[in-house]
Amino acid sequence: MTIIQAIRSALFYVAFIGQTIVLALFLGTIAVITGRSGRMPDWGINIGKYWGASNLTFLRVFCGIRSEISGTENIPEGGCLIVSKHQSDWDIFAILPHSGTPAFIAKKELLDIPFLGWAMKALNCIPVDRKKGGQAVPAMTAEAKSAIARGCRIIIFPEGTRKAPLAPPDYRYGASRLYAALNVPVVPVALNSGLFWGRNNLVLWPGIARAKFLPPIPPGLSTEEFQSRLVAAIEGETNALILEAAKEGLSRPLTPELRQKLAALQQAAQA
Repeated sequence: MTIIQAIRSALFYVAFIGQTIVLALFLGTIAVITGRSGRMPDWGINIGKYWGASNLTFLRVFCGIRSEISGTENIPEGGCLIVSKHQSDWDIFAILPHSGTPAFIAKKELLDIPFLGWAMKALNCIPVDRKKGGQAVPAMTAEAKSAIARGCRIIIFPEGTRKAPLAPPDYRYGASRLYAALNVPVVPVALNSGLFWGRNNLVLWPGIARAKFLPPIPPGLSTEEFQSRLVAAIEGETNALILEAAKEGLSRPLTPELRQKLAALQQAAQA
């Protein structure tokens, strides 16, 4: 089973990486020729959304990973912050179709890559230099305000990197600072994609990856109250989605650590 799934995963990576290179070369070249920066026309945004949707198709066809997205009715009209759990690249593909004109917060290193970075900048991505720590926040906030003014929805992964399922949460305060500065609703997103596409595992496993857009948190809360509500909402629903997948049965091998964490989560849910 592992060998077969490894071959299926390799086919996915060939399609995913190959297509990404082609589209990055195309959009990056267009961005350079036109001098665009965060002003890609609608057809460019649609190409970005095609990239996300086609990758979901590749995951289903090659790896047996189906996708279910719920709660999209919770996304308000106009500008907002979409603040999501992050367990795999699937998260980007799943959020893209529902983000209107998206503006992802991305680490600066990605935007420095020729062609890929040029395309990302033209598609509204906002760089954050994590090496600068808190000193990077003013520049990030200024670009986020500009993106909101252009009608974008800001998308940020508040833990800053992919996390393994049921790993201890590590929420930074970048999302909270944007929340305070932008004065827009925040839509939390919970998901369980790491059960099928692990952060340190090249083999992808079949199953139903789920993401859920949760009721928005209104503007105007204190930083600590917002942070508390955000973490509780995302972690609580993420755990529920992980439990749902576990009850349906997981095809991936379970490490002793993950097996123990799942058992503890099931016991807590039954208490």
